[in-house]
Amino acid sequence: MLSRNLMWRLGGALALVLCAAPWHATAATTAPAGALPPIEAFFANPVLAGAKLSPSARYLAAVSGAAGRRDALVVIDLKEKSAKLVAGYGNVDILDFEWVNDGRLVFNVTDRQVAPGGQYLAAGLYAVDKDGGQLRQLAARRGDAQDTTSSRIGRRILPWHTYMMNERGAQDSAFIYVESYDFDDESGELKTVNLLKLNTLTGAVQTVQRPARVKGWMLDHKGEPRLATASEAGVTTIWYRDPANGQWRLLSTFDTYKGGKEAFDPLGFGSDGTLYVTAHGDADTTSVYTVDPATGKRSVEPVVVTPGYDFAGDLISSGDKLLGIRVRTDAAGTVWLDPAMAAAQKQLDGALPGTINLMSFPSGNHAEWALVQSYSDVKPPFYTLYNIKTGALDPVGKAYPGIDPAGMGRQDPVRYTARDGMEIPALLTLPANGAKNAPLVVLVHGGPYVHGNNWGWDPDTQFLASRGYAVLEPDFRGSTGYGDKHFRAGWKQWGLKMQDDIADGARWAIAQGIADPKRICIAGASYGGYATLMGLVNDPDLYKCGVSWVGVTDINLLYDGHWSFTSDMTEQWKQYGMPDMVGDQVKDAAQLKATSPIQQAARIKAPLLLAYGGVDRRVPMYHGRKFMDAIKPTNSQVEWVAYQDEGHGWRLPANRVDFWSRVEKFLDKNIGSVVK
Repeated sequence: MLSRNLMWRLGGALALVLCAAPWHATAATTAPAGALPPIEAFFANPVLAGAKLSPSARYLAAVSGAAGRRDALVVIDLKEKSAKLVAGYGNVDILDFEWVNDGRLVFNVTDRQVAPGGQYLAAGLYAVDKDGGQLRQLAARRGDAQDTTSSRIGRRILPWHTYMMNERGAQDSAFIYVESYDFDDESGELKTVNLLKLNTLTGAVQTVQRPARVKGWMLDHKGEPRLATASEAGVTTIWYRDPANGQWRLLSTFDTYKGGKEAFDPLGFGSDGTLYVTAHGDADTTSVYTVDPATGKRSVEPVVVTPGYDFAGDLISSGDKLLGIRVRTDAAGTVWLDPAMAAAQKQLDGALPGTINLMSFPSGNHAEWALVQSYSDVKPPFYTLYNIKTGALDPVGKAYPGIDPAGMGRQDPVRYTARDGMEIPALLTLPANGAKNAPLVVLVHGGPYVHGNNWGWDPDTQFLASRGYAVLEPDFRGSTGYGDKHFRAGWKQWGLKMQDDIADGARWAIAQGIADPKRICIAGASYGGYATLMGLVNDPDLYKCGVSWVGVTDINLLYDGHWSFTSDMTEQWKQYGMPDMVGDQVKDAAQLKATSPIQQAARIKAPLLLAYGGVDRRVPMYHGRKFMDAIKPTNSQVEWVAYQDEGHGWRLPANRVDFWSRVEKFLDKNIGSVVK
């Protein structure tokens, strides 16, 4: 087990190499008793960004960071109780990693001290032994003329557009599968994804035959390529690779955006080669089904149903054994297929009460060790080693050690009824001391065709709650996760019924005695930024101010707005998805004008804070500039901030701290905080 002495020694090893504080030091300043938690505690990069057990469960690898040094890759020998820094550099940070086998890892790097516009780099790819030996660069880093992480002399280096898969593979040899992206030279759009089998010791590579212009790959329970997904002209095709002869055959075809009876989303493979998928079946919500690869037929009865919710989650496996299925509804949980794991979960929850405790397992040994990620609404993620046989728990580390749960706000899933009778799910977070007739921030998620925030600690939400604000996060119609009816009800409803759902949530909070009707602000990013602007247009009596960052200001600009570089929205989405889901430029021209914040800017009289990134490829700063030109003649209460090197959101902690400091002052000025 990891002793406190080992934790100190691990920190000491890092300190010697990187001149940093020991492992147990916090990355953010802890507030004095009675003081507000410092803003840096919320918006610094996590100290522990990830941890994974080796296939045998003897070793634990983690990405560790702290103030004043770069993120490094550390391996802990759980048997010998020793720690080793295996990859750490003065000019880059470790981004992500995976075990190749029990003695070797693959990783990539990034620069967390530079925003996207300062240095546009691909992550590169490297492999190293668990003791730091045999470091080899496998793929180049785009844009870095002097890559000091590894010598490239005499090495076979794959091009920069080679990436790690989001699957761990077999982990029983020196080989891994990686994806090589092929982009269109003119548009910059992704044409196809090639799959390569790569030897991490020699750099030798083999290309896997693909059945079409593939956009995604999936490995089976043995770590071999089994599914390929293609998407062209608004049609998705799924291919299956027969293990008997290695040939591809068509498994399913369906409309990419509208779905259909044959539509499904692959989850993974069971130990017998059965394919697990999510699909609607005959229900409004999706559930987990199985598909027989030999026939392509889906099971009649679902395997896992989450009543009232679309299934969201993934398979939990160790080697080729399927142990359970992770599910996410209001919060995360696990449906265990293995009785021993169900018993272990019960014991674990008893030992760690008050948190969601999610177990993950090494690929080769699930009988003894599990790595546990725990969190709650007031506790950021923390990691623990769990000995299933003995019940022993050993702390690994905390993502945000500067956060005191006692100062965080409690969060609850709620439901309210919109004006047309539709039920709207939402998350409500109250300040630590509760709230009655409190200032309210209605925080609108982006997308918009995604699931909003999940129950659990979130820096944006909890920062606002720590300043005394109640926070309401509605999953308005069009949000995913609550069934097809709820999703499709939001099509072509930007600025209309989707907007009404958000306003109805604020009015519900007033009726419940939670919100002061004179102190309500609407805020959000991307689509949430659009909804902020349209909220000030449609409901000036309700919202006293708005905060919009990287916000859409006109739907037509999403189609053909000004771009100083390639948009990251595909032409396929614009041609086959947006006309039906957002609005057709010709058929819905009048509606798009009526729901354009730029066209309706003169109606906005409330104070407004706007922020944009200079290299945003989704919603370029041009959106914001055009809106500023439209609103300046009629509203002098608009604050503007630009982060020239940022993209669609704030990557640098300093910019996150700067932005949320501005938000704090803006809200305090306009709706006031109960903790002042």
